[in-house]
Amino acid sequence: MRLFRRHRDRRPETPRRPVEDVDLDSLLALVADTLGYACAFEPGGATLTLTGPRRLAVRLTGLRAEALRRSREDWPVLVSGHLAHALATADEPFDACDLDQVRPMLRTRIQLDDDLDPAHVVGRHLTADLVEVLTVGPASTGSGGLTGRPVRPEEVGCWPITAGQALDLALENARRDERLSVTEGDLGGVAVRRLTGSTEGAAAHLRRLGDYLRVPSDGVLVALPDPATLIVHPVEGIGVVRAIERLRLFAQREFDRRAGALSPQVYWWHAGRLSLIRADLIDQDGQTRLVVAPPPDFARVLAALAVRSEGGADG
Repeated sequence: MRLFRRHRDRRPETPRRPVEDVDLDSLLALVADTLGYACAFEPGGATLTLTGPRRLAVRLTGLRAEALRRSREDWPVLVSGHLAHALATADEPFDACDLDQVRPMLRTRIQLDDDLDPAHVVGRHLTADLVEVLTVGPASTGSGGLTGRPVRPEEVGCWPITAGQALDLALENARRDERLSVTEGDLGGVAVRRLTGSTEGAAAHLRRLGDYLRVPSDGVLVALPDPATLIVHPVEGIGVVRAIERLRLFAQREFDRRAGALSPQVYWWHAGRLSLIRADLIDQDGQTRLVVAPPPDFARVLAALAVRSEGGADG
C-alpha cells in the first residue's frame, strides 16, 4: 500500500530544455537587465515579456533558430540586437513575426553589398555588388517618401516559409504594385529605354523585362542609377561597346550627383541572370579612358558580334 501511494503522488517531471535554450535565456535576462527591464519567459520559451519603462512581449522562436546557426561568440551581439530592435519597433502597426499580417507588405529593394550588414538583413545577391533585400512596411518611393524597413533574420525565422520563398513572395507583391512607365531616350547617340516606377522596388521588374520590351537572345545592358529606374540597351550589334561606355558614364554621373543613387556600374541581363560588366574609368594624360573587363560569357558574345559585324562589312 505504501509503495502504491508513493507512485500515485509522484509528479510528472518537466522535460529538460536543451542547454542552448537555457544559455540563451540567461543571456536574454542579462541584456534585458542592462536595458532597464525585468523579464519573464512563457512556458516553452517562445515569448519573453519585458517589464520596465514599457511592457512588451518579444517573440523568441526566430531568435533561437538564428542562434543555432551562429557560433556562441556571436550570441551577445545577436541578443542585444534582437532586444534593441524589438524595443525600437514596438510601435509599428504590425507584428513582423506574424506572416499573415505582413504578407501583403513584403517588398524587395536593391542595395549595394558594401552598404549592408549581412547579419541584420535577409537578401540574396543579384551580382557580387548588388543585393536584393527583403523589406516590410509601407511601399517605398523613389522620391524619398515612406520606406519599408529591412526584415531581420530572426523575424523570418518565425515564419512557416524559407527566406527564399519570402523573397519570391515579396517580388510578386512588387510586380502587382505597379506597371513601370517606358520612355525612349538617347545617350550620346546610343538609343536606350528608361523604365521608371514610383517605388524603390522597380528593379524587381527586371525579371519580367519581356513584359515591357523585346529582349534579344543575347540579352540587354542595364544601368541602375537608382532603385526606381532601369536604363536598358539591347545587345544586338557591335555598337554595344559604345553603349557600355555611354551607360557607364551616365551611371557614374548619377551616382556622383544624387543622394539615393544606387550603382555607377553597367550590368548584363541574360537568361534570367544579372552580371556585372567591370568598366573602370581611368584618368591618363588629362583624358578619361574606359577600361572594360567583361565576364567570360559576355566576352564570347562580344566576339561573336564582332565576327558578325566583319562578315556584314565584307558582304
